[in-house]
Amino acid sequence: MQPVKNLFNAREATRPVIIGLLLLTALGAAIAVLTKQWCRVNGWPDAEQHLHMCYSDFTQLFGTRGMADKLFPYFTGLPAEQALEYPVLLAIIAGLTAMVIPGIGFSPERQLAYFDLNSALSFICWGVIVVAVAYAARHRSRDAIMVALAPGIILTSQLNWDLWAVMLAILGLLAFSRKHIVLAGVLLGLGAAAKLYPFFLFGAILVLCLRTGRMRHFWVSLASGAGAWLVINVPFMLTAFDEWSRFYTFSGDRPAGNSSMWLAFVWTGMDGSTMSYLSNGLFGLACLGIAYLGLTAKRRPRMAQLAFLIVAAFLLLGKVYSPQFVMWLIPLYVLARPKWREFIVWQAIEVFHWVFVWLWSAKWVSGLKYFGDSWAIEILYGIGIVAHMAMLTYICVKIIGDIRNPERDVVRADGTDDPLAGPLEGLEDKFVLGRKAGNQA
Repeated sequence: MQPVKNLFNAREATRPVIIGLLLLTALGAAIAVLTKQWCRVNGWPDAEQHLHMCYSDFTQLFGTRGMADKLFPYFTGLPAEQALEYPVLLAIIAGLTAMVIPGIGFSPERQLAYFDLNSALSFICWGVIVVAVAYAARHRSRDAIMVALAPGIILTSQLNWDLWAVMLAILGLLAFSRKHIVLAGVLLGLGAAAKLYPFFLFGAILVLCLRTGRMRHFWVSLASGAGAWLVINVPFMLTAFDEWSRFYTFSGDRPAGNSSMWLAFVWTGMDGSTMSYLSNGLFGLACLGIAYLGLTAKRRPRMAQLAFLIVAAFLLLGKVYSPQFVMWLIPLYVLARPKWREFIVWQAIEVFHWVFVWLWSAKWVSGLKYFGDSWAIEILYGIGIVAHMAMLTYICVKIIGDIRNPERDVVRADGTDDPLAGPLEGLEDKFVLGRKAGNQA
């Protein structure tokens, strides 16, 4: 038990600490495999994969998007409804992993091999994220235990390729904390080529650079990110524009997704496009509010606090909320507000939500074969939606409180300024709204 005790008491990310964290991540990955074992043994039949909560986009898209026949995404020649509606970097990963599976054509054995390969790569991303968080947390490396054993990651790590984007986003923040501005921008740009949300982290950099008067750091990082994004995207824009643009048109036109607050407004008759305008407008207003908060706080907010608020606002106000999106927030939470009790409550609520997402889905995919015409599943699913949104809102309120009252900030309790601030750490404020700028100390 002593090694475990040492890990929970650890401060710096020493070699034994990193080894311990990776062992815990391996344990989390093993549990994740067990949660999908029914499908690994029995395949992925339509309703049953929902009932047993082992659905995965890996297996679904392998058979329906031409990848089983080694048709590379965007260049398949398949009908538009079978085009892969994913950003370029994830499409590349999905296509390349399909290419290395022996044989051609769909079979249960090849489907399983594709699932296992992408799961293994996602677990590697998970391990990298844990190590990155341990180093980024500086004197609180033990907080990375939350990432290693997070139920939200255990349950959703094999659902989609999101962990690639999470890894790039966290590595980008770590690079910024180490004063590698260009590398930080490149990593965030690559993350945005996988999922949109890493691009929003430039907003946190912008606010901090405005306060310190070091706008050059922002422009350099943004230009580096834009360059990396263009390097990945332009070849596909030039050679398969319709397929490349499908992700953006699909995102704009699709109706409100499950677990989104916009489900409550379906009765109005609004189409997906109208909801997109409203959702994006509200998110824009939220970002302005977060910027105002960051530029008026008596002490400069920490990077992770602003990053969490921005991403959380996007998820709360977004038209779609998929279960795996919780993975976007977990590393940011650990860096922004590492409180174990609150984290456990949050993750318990996410598990509850996860369970009823799939039971509700199983009911309707099976044509009411499961659970019949009872409304109990819908009620519990609704409770899960409200609870997970309420808890995320609560965390945001607490982080705003930490920004307004920095003496409550557990990360700053030992005198640390901002572990992720990099070249901005310890600098005097040059621009603060509503009062005279001055020293941060």
